[in-house]
Amino acid sequence: MKPFDMLTLMQFCWAFLAILGFSIRVNLKGIKILYTAISGGLCWAFYLIVLYYSRSMLFSVFIAIILVCIYAELVAPRLRTPVSVFVTCAIIPLVPGRGLFVSMQFYIAGNNVQASKSILETLLIAGTIAIAIAVVSSVTNLFHKMLNRF
Repeated sequence: MKPFDMLTLMQFCWAFLAILGFSIRVNLKGIKILYTAISGGLCWAFYLIVLYYSRSMLFSVFIAIILVCIYAELVAPRLRTPVSVFVTCAIIPLVPGRGLFVSMQFYIAGNNVQASKSILETLLIAGTIAIAIAVVSSVTNLFHKMLNRF
């Protein structure tokens, strides 16, 4: 799979539609629905593109979340909406729900070694997402404090 082919575009569209539906479900109104859907599609597209070049899942998740958080920090003030609205919707395509499900299946089946490997991978992804969000939030906060200081 190449980073800029029809499959990537199709996956962007599916992530866009998934977040569009989620945004409607959580009662977002107006143009905010479109911007959150774009953030979800971009998150998945960034992940696929970085994964193609880096071959590292955790690095891809980290970069994708950082880029989408920057997008959220730029869009949220213009729409007078909290940044967390955009970040929460944007990270949904990368949340490791499947990893938790597979881990529980392995535990139920009695395969504790595979379950432990799967849960470790899931926790690493979740931790990477949290760290990336914290990094962008901290840098943005520091940037705003420095702007207000001068």
